[in-house]
Amino acid sequence: MALQESKWKEYLKNIGWVVAIVSLLFTVIVGGFIVTNLDHVGRLGRVLQLIQSDYLEDVPVDTLIDGATKGIVDSLGDPYSAYMNAQENAELMQQIEGKFGGVGIILSLKDPQKLVVLRPIKNTPAAKAGLLPGDVIVKIDEVDAATIDQEKAVSLMRGDPGTKVTLVVYRESIKKSVTVPITREHIQVPTVEGISLPGNPDIAYISISQFSSNSALELNEILANMNISKYKGIILDLRYNHGGELESAVGVSSYFVQPGPIVYIVDKNGNTVTKASEGNYLGIPFVVLVNEESASAAEIVSGAIRDRGTGTLVGVKTFGKGIVQTIYQLDKGTSVKLTTAKYLTPNKVDIHKKGIEPDVVVELKEGEEATLSPTTTEFDTQLREALKVLRQQL
Repeated sequence: MALQESKWKEYLKNIGWVVAIVSLLFTVIVGGFIVTNLDHVGRLGRVLQLIQSDYLEDVPVDTLIDGATKGIVDSLGDPYSAYMNAQENAELMQQIEGKFGGVGIILSLKDPQKLVVLRPIKNTPAAKAGLLPGDVIVKIDEVDAATIDQEKAVSLMRGDPGTKVTLVVYRESIKKSVTVPITREHIQVPTVEGISLPGNPDIAYISISQFSSNSALELNEILANMNISKYKGIILDLRYNHGGELESAVGVSSYFVQPGPIVYIVDKNGNTVTKASEGNYLGIPFVVLVNEESASAAEIVSGAIRDRGTGTLVGVKTFGKGIVQTIYQLDKGTSVKLTTAKYLTPNKVDIHKKGIEPDVVVELKEGEEATLSPTTTEFDTQLREALKVLRQQL
């Protein structure tokens, strides 16, 4: 159907700059000359034209741009690269800062096809509502969880403090689904915890749940408050730590490796940036606990410790995420997160999709749960082995 003259002018006004931007996206430089794949641009321009002229509903240009940009990034087939609209971008920035409105759930990485609760964060709405490790989220309000990825699920569960969200979870222990209404609160996640290991007053137990922008500072404060020099040894627990900010991992590593390289960042052209210790090495015997969900920044710390030979890794092979994402801020509060480099351990080992083998391999028993930040001497199998290994070094 032909557009009327007035509609045609409006169409050109709305869509012209869209096509121009899309053209730039498909433009490459070859031998110093700019070459545009006009077939692809023409195809996309034709689809935009058809939507404007024939599609039943009016669609804002911003929506089309969001959709086109998301489609381009999704076509990379990289689960770690993503286009984020303004709301998703704001939520990501809050997560990096360790402050956000939500329910307080950490999801498991083990099965990306399911939304499995790794654990509720202590003293958060999720913990107060009775959510348990292993609960499988099947519905978030009216959204079927099987139809969305983890990033979308996290976005749906977050929101302004005081607002409500209803989760339906499948609980294996009772073989049925449970409906859990939750009121969101302001979540400020402390990423580092430090205690004297119960029953072992000469051993410091330090757990890092993720690497936010404040984690290195939190660690420094905890070490000072604990008067770490009075302890004979340290158990550093990085189990279920999914990673986080690169610079934070470097800052934390500096307490556990001597001056020298911590990680090498290598881009697509082979350009290498060396991240080195900041010179805060404690010089106290320590053991690091890792498992199959210790990933990314947690593997930077683990890899540096293993390669530099300053501590002993105990547990099972880590997740194997050895790539780095960069967040680029775009217009109108949006952003794109792209995989831009890989990282290598100090011995220049690429651990992506391979993981890090611990020095001492020990698995949890079937059905056994990790005792993170233990309050009694009833330690899990891995923690008991870590203590044994550490005692042998003292």
